[in-house]
Amino acid sequence: MDQYETRRARLLTSTRPLPSFEVVGADGPWLHRADGSHIFDGSSGLLCANVGQNSPKVRARIDEQFPRYTFGGAAVVQPHIGMELVDRLCRAVGRPDDSVALTTCGTLGVEVAVGLARNITRVRDGQQRRDILTSTLSYHGNSALTLGLAGNHARRPRPEDTLGLGPAFPAPYPPTHGHDGGRCDASCADEIAKEIDRRGAHNVAAILIEPVNGSTGGAYVPPDGFLRRVSDICRERGVLVIHDEVLTGLWRTGTPLASHHWQGCEPDMVILSKGLGAGYTGVGAVLVSPEIAPLIRHKDADPLPAMGTMATHPLMAAACLGVLDELEAIDMPAFTARGKRLGAALNALNGVGPVRDVRGLGFLYGMEVTQGALWPLMKAVEDRGVFLYPFTGAGHPTSEGLVVAPPLTSTDADIAFLVTALSEAVTALNRTP
Repeated sequence: MDQYETRRARLLTSTRPLPSFEVVGADGPWLHRADGSHIFDGSSGLLCANVGQNSPKVRARIDEQFPRYTFGGAAVVQPHIGMELVDRLCRAVGRPDDSVALTTCGTLGVEVAVGLARNITRVRDGQQRRDILTSTLSYHGNSALTLGLAGNHARRPRPEDTLGLGPAFPAPYPPTHGHDGGRCDASCADEIAKEIDRRGAHNVAAILIEPVNGSTGGAYVPPDGFLRRVSDICRERGVLVIHDEVLTGLWRTGTPLASHHWQGCEPDMVILSKGLGAGYTGVGAVLVSPEIAPLIRHKDADPLPAMGTMATHPLMAAACLGVLDELEAIDMPAFTARGKRLGAALNALNGVGPVRDVRGLGFLYGMEVTQGALWPLMKAVEDRGVFLYPFTGAGHPTSEGLVVAPPLTSTDADIAFLVTALSEAVTALNRTP
């Protein structure tokens, strides 16, 4: 083992069976390697670098804030930049009157949302609502609580370490909700109604759901009418709806929020993270609708959950404002057309060689491949100058594939390069005996 590998072994983080590459510079969606070559970031890093790297707008915001002050608790220093971020963010996603809890990451955002949902429903109803229901194909963060709640097969703790928690209803996708060959539809939401009624609605605080599946199953899109039916079911029973848009929020699926693809499914709370920090900073934001937000400060409410020492950090807020500057500068008609071309090109590969299925929306697609083809395909794509993120975890045996999710600021030429590299890699594997 060489010196690098010896030092690398001390860094307790994930690895993969392919060699890592040394990066010495970055520009937008391109990473520049030490050997003089460059590689296109086809999955926005870990599905977060939504506006690429080395953004002048993000840098300008940080430079503006840095000499003013670099830390100040919101309870001590007047949080003007945090309030500016709240206003900008809520307008950007079409929820201008929401209240917002800023946290340090998506995982903590989910935990804060869970605490707020329990608090709100108890104050509202005078009942000890506690349960938070999730689906069998979900991922909601990397803490003991969120890993126990969710249904990610690959990351679920041992049964004795789940804190007695677990997913409560099947996701409306074939790997986890079979219909003897039939397809899922809006009626699959009735599984949620059955589970709420089985537990008793007075025991259930909220449903926590990803409007579009992220990297757990690989960009599954719910059946039309499903999310609206979920909202109707929960409204009838006094249960809150929380949309986990940590991955899908802020135009990743082509709209400000993934839920905007369907009418009548507005949630009570939304959790954002990856697309807001865009890889420049850790951040989470929990948006709470104006109908229920006043209950958080009711005299009978519990204290607000701890947001973290670095919550509302001024440099974090500055970076996020720069990200919003980048997003709002995008030519949206061109962006929409570019996403459609990306989807069409990827769907053209469906059924070719190892490709079993392609699904997704906007700038988020999953390409499922046959068992054993994932890492050879990833290597073939990297050899052609594109990095992509793998997914595993749906069905039995678990499916596997690539998440194709380029930065939202990618150009037509960038997308063409990505599609060409992926097409050539798929074709090459198809020819391999």
